[in-house]
Amino acid sequence: MTTEVLTVSPETSISELSKILENRKIGGLPVVDKGGRLLGVITQSDLVERARDLELPPAINILDFHFYLQIPSHLLQRVEKMLGTTVGDCMTSNPVTVAPDTPVSRIAALMAKQKMHTIPVLEGGKIVGVIGKMDLVRAMALEPGE
Repeated sequence: MTTEVLTVSPETSISELSKILENRKIGGLPVVDKGGRLLGVITQSDLVERARDLELPPAINILDFHFYLQIPSHLLQRVEKMLGTTVGDCMTSNPVTVAPDTPVSRIAALMAKQKMHTIPVLEGGKIVGVIGKMDLVRAMALEPGE
């Protein structure tokens, strides 16, 4: 776990965020409000998703009527993320979180199942750390008892 937690606000620009991720060589950051309350997580994956071309949902045409095979709100969310200029526009809200004593195996399972690779560590509702993929790899590299 990384205990020196760098955070960003929802108002942070995507350009500024990209520079932070590149300069710090990190995959993501917690997003907090002015009071330090966790709002979400912004990751490299969110930025990649933002840069993708928009794919229209599959549709069935019957007698000149178009029936889309996806919920319209999902398409709207993708469009909003693609057009977003701030962290708040592109972040993943209500992120998966863990406690400081969560076992490595549980964290690995969460990362795999939820496809989240930046997980805030909360204790008493406050951010006390962040676990990224490299933190997990480091923990697995330690010999038992180290």
